Amino acid sequence: MTDTTPKKSILSNLTIQILIAMLCGAVLGIVIHNNYLPEEAKSFSDKIKMLATIFIRLVQMIIAPLVFTTLVVGIAKLGDIKAVGRIGGKSLAWFFSASLVSLLIGLFWVNTLKPGVGLKLGNIDLSTAAEVTDKTEGFSAQNFVEHIIPKSIVEAMAGNEILQIVIFSIFFGLAAAAVGAAAKPVINALDKTAHIILKMVNYVMKFAPIGVFGAIAGVFAIKDVNDLLVTYAKFFSSFLVGIASLWVFLLVIGYIFLRGNMTVLLKRIVSPLIIAFGTTSSEAVFPKLTEELERFGIKDKIVSFMLPLGYSFNLDGSMMYMTFASIFIAQVYNVPLTTETQMVMLLVLMLTSKGIAGVPRASLVVVAATCGMFKIPIEGIALILPIDHFCDMFRSATNVLGNALATAVVGKFEKDS
Repeated sequence: MTDTTPKKSILSNLTIQILIAMLCGAVLGIVIHNNYLPEEAKSFSDKIKMLATIFIRLVQMIIAPLVFTTLVVGIAKLGDIKAVGRIGGKSLAWFFSASLVSLLIGLFWVNTLKPGVGLKLGNIDLSTAAEVTDKTEGFSAQNFVEHIIPKSIVEAMAGNEILQIVIFSIFFGLAAAAVGAAAKPVINALDKTAHIILKMVNYVMKFAPIGVFGAIAGVFAIKDVNDLLVTYAKFFSSFLVGIASLWVFLLVIGYIFLRGNMTVLLKRIVSPLIIAFGTTSSEAVFPKLTEELERFGIKDKIVSFMLPLGYSFNLDGSMMYMTFASIFIAQVYNVPLTTETQMVMLLVLMLTSKGIAGVPRASLVVVAATCGMFKIPIEGIALILPIDHFCDMFRSATNVLGNALATAVVGKFEKDS
């Protein structure tokens, strides 16, 4: 697998623009925070964040048609259900293995560093957790099954329910492959539509620096970063140790399978990583990541099949955070959890986390639901809300790395087979 496009510097123009936008946004936000009253800073934050909202909505506008068209075309090109089953089996084996390792890394570091033991956080408004805990109602296996099967593809597309779109697209693609030559006009039309949508991606990505600028400025305007980092120093530093460990694991595994191409892959995904970091949204880079992975040399039918599945089943950064945050809250409230209980919690997280892709603050929703199941005070979510945005920046970037790596490795397997 080689990159046949002209060589560029490691940092593309878009990447440099985004880095500059992040710096300018942070400086502006800090200036506003330090020189204006809290209510004025909040008003500024709400307005400047509209830039990020516009960018993310522009991306969301093209995700559903992109997933549908590329996945249907990819499956139709695979040609038969055996090929779909083979690639699907490899991808799910990777996803669940990566999820398990991510959960175990979070479990190991939260038990080793014990960031919640003896921690006393004053002035925490427990009512702030209501926004998250309210979403845990009906959180069950039945809810998960009902969630993955679309009752209407139109409704699924309107809500950007990626997993539901994937299910419909798989059936549509397999049916098209079974019909044969008669379906070729439809597949050709969808193929051309996919290329048009990918062209739209280039237009949307030009707005990325502005969106990142708005997101960063809005956060720094209302949060005293110095106070937060002092108050949550142990929690945040322990979390960063866990994320760094996960990155090391992913990069080592990537090098084992991809060898020298691992460096090429990292160069390709620098911009998506930074966008995800700045906007705290891995969804925001889905179209750009699709484009970059195809340029890396992975067949479009593999990319179009793997990425949508990955966004539902392979959120490595979020998985690591779920065990870390759940047990952190238990430590703060002195709730004893035996090793056996923690293993059960890990399995619960492994299963329940697969049903909430696309839910805002999905990681916190799962953490809240898990706390409720294991008699950990669910309002403890309020303890981590003040620092969650900064944790989410690292989670989102890690999710992008994990999905890029999974797609590249499965693409290599398919190329070699």
